[in-house]
Amino acid sequence: MEFEREVLDVDALVVGGGPAGLACALHLKRLLSDRGPEGGDATVALIEKAGTFGNHSLSGAVMDPRGLRELIPDYEARRCPVEGEVRGDAVMFLTRTGTWRFPVMPPPMQNHGNLLVSLNRLVTWLAERCEDAGVDLFPGFAGQELLWDEDRVVGVRIGDKGLDKDGKPRGNFEPGVDIRAKVTVLAEGARGSLAKVLLARAKLDEGRNPQSYATGAKEVWEVPEGRAGRGSVFHTVGFPLDRHTYGGGWIYEMGANHISLGVAIGLDAGDPFLDAHRFLQEFKTHPFVRARIVGGKLLRYGAKAIPEGGYWALPRPYAAGVLLAGDAGGYLNAQRLKGIHLAIKTGMLAAETVHECLVAGDTGAARLAAYEARICESWVHAEMYGCRNFRSAFQGGLWSGMVKAGIQLATRGRWPARRPGVKPDHEHFLTRAQLRARGRSAEPPALTVDDPQRLVSAKLTSVFHSGTVHEENQPCHLHVVDPEICRSRCTEEYGNPCEHFCPASVYHMIPDEMRGGKRLQVDFTNCVHCKTCDILDPYQIITWVPPQGGEGPVYTGL
Repeated sequence: MEFEREVLDVDALVVGGGPAGLACALHLKRLLSDRGPEGGDATVALIEKAGTFGNHSLSGAVMDPRGLRELIPDYEARRCPVEGEVRGDAVMFLTRTGTWRFPVMPPPMQNHGNLLVSLNRLVTWLAERCEDAGVDLFPGFAGQELLWDEDRVVGVRIGDKGLDKDGKPRGNFEPGVDIRAKVTVLAEGARGSLAKVLLARAKLDEGRNPQSYATGAKEVWEVPEGRAGRGSVFHTVGFPLDRHTYGGGWIYEMGANHISLGVAIGLDAGDPFLDAHRFLQEFKTHPFVRARIVGGKLLRYGAKAIPEGGYWALPRPYAAGVLLAGDAGGYLNAQRLKGIHLAIKTGMLAAETVHECLVAGDTGAARLAAYEARICESWVHAEMYGCRNFRSAFQGGLWSGMVKAGIQLATRGRWPARRPGVKPDHEHFLTRAQLRARGRSAEPPALTVDDPQRLVSAKLTSVFHSGTVHEENQPCHLHVVDPEICRSRCTEEYGNPCEHFCPASVYHMIPDEMRGGKRLQVDFTNCVHCKTCDILDPYQIITWVPPQGGEGPVYTGL
């Protein structure tokens, strides 16, 4: 259904109000203002799908301050909401009941001098700085589709509001605005819905490895007085993961009696019953973890996709009229478990390129290619290239991966193969028949743990703690192309992985009273916007798009 739409013209449009997008908008507005009245009158707009800046922002998070220091050198004097500085760290190997501390800290995991932050609070503060600088901020406006002029991106269409579940206008209907821009920067985060379309249409990932992802699931606990120090950081490997599954856990003592803990699970494990939420609940029952939160109170829960493919999976970050920044472009260091500083820096480099192109009056692909050159000349490239083979080293399992990672650390990332061959995460899935042939269970494992202190939460309880809210009477934002595949092929071949890998209990196979057997039910109101389903569905028939603007999780303090 077509509607008459309002058109808003701007000089530059940033999509996404995370650290990359906000850094880009802030830096660009400053550069333009420095040119005097001519530049100061240029419009820089930023749209964010969350109703309030920070509501959809989630990370661990131990932050390398390098990017923030370049963006806002006096961030401390300006009361940036830092929870504390890392004062002690360790890497632990967990067995089912035991703990072994690494005798030597791997250099990439050394965090002294880094900052403990709540990304939610940091993003809120950065948005305030953008507002002070004169950036036009539009929270609650989700980018629904790219606007094209032949092969050139010329802006973004905002999603409609007030449609019922059948896509028909209700009394409060508002058609989305078309924001037309000379140049658009996509900083939507991992697996951005607009970036996904751009990569396919402009072939930006041609000749590159497919992106590899992890799903991170996180909780924040309030613990008894004196339990949480300020600045202690623990990373773990081993339990509850088996040797086939890449990933690990973390415990960050944030001060104010708050502890951040969570797990990040590689989505290339091949296990159709992979479940980051289940692993997180098992993680909390380990004695090392349990001792830190027992007697405490669960405050918040959230989950997100993490781009871990590294250097070889970086797409070309530009096309005519558009740039990619932050997680949307794959800029995350999986070896260090850090991406916020890279997001801020790539946002700044994008801003410098956009400024140069606006001054020249040319935002074509050839001119915007300067963005990739800037990245290659910066510390972003040096950091990403130095760990270029890290993630692929673990495709053979934990133990061989640790050996390879150690060799790469000594050789500054070198490995015999120039570029490792990598498959998309969903192609790693083993069928139930293949699991049986390998002597593994072809049935989903139950969450059976000893939990007398009631530390374990069901998925729906966790969703409650994510603050997620979606109005029910609206079109489902999780598009399943052919649900018949779910009831037939997927049930037989894989056992319906979506019921397991979704960390928010969105997908359910329920009895079909009309036809017999089971059918797929999508409870989209539970969705925490992690996009794991879009990444990991074995038939690639699920597409995540933003719901109507302003809805979703509320990640206060995460």
